[in-house]
Amino acid sequence: MSSPTNPPAGDAPERTPRRRERRQQISSAQIAFAAILSIGLLLVINLSGRIARGQQMETERRRLQATIDVLETQKVDLLRERDYAASDASIEYWAHTEGKMVRDGEMLVIPIPSASEAEPTPVPPQPVLVVSAPEEPEQPKWRLWWNLFFDGEPPF
Repeated sequence: MSSPTNPPAGDAPERTPRRRERRQQISSAQIAFAAILSIGLLLVINLSGRIARGQQMETERRRLQATIDVLETQKVDLLRERDYAASDASIEYWAHTEGKMVRDGEMLVIPIPSASEAEPTPVPPQPVLVVSAPEEPEQPKWRLWWNLFFDGEPPF
């Protein structure tokens, strides 16, 4: 009996179907699906990065807007203070309070303290009594730690 894999010596070689493992061939639909899937994955990654950057930019924009609002408020306050400092009312206020100046018809009054108010009478110092507390005998360090951890006296 001859085996199907070994042709007989005298016979013409027969083509016997070998059991070959068939390679799975990739179809064009599978290639298109893989391409669409990879493009979609790249788009999703790109989009998520843009969303994260957009959130960071929005946070930074809000922080900068808050800073701008504070600076604009300070600017308005400083401009108002500058305008008041340049006004006649400011100059008049300074002249009356700090400059000790008067207008025509006004009289400058400077109160002078009387002799009894000028020199205060000295108060004799009170004697200081120092009382020292009785010294307690020093405890060993381990007893202090025991009291800290266990909130009670150590066993004897």
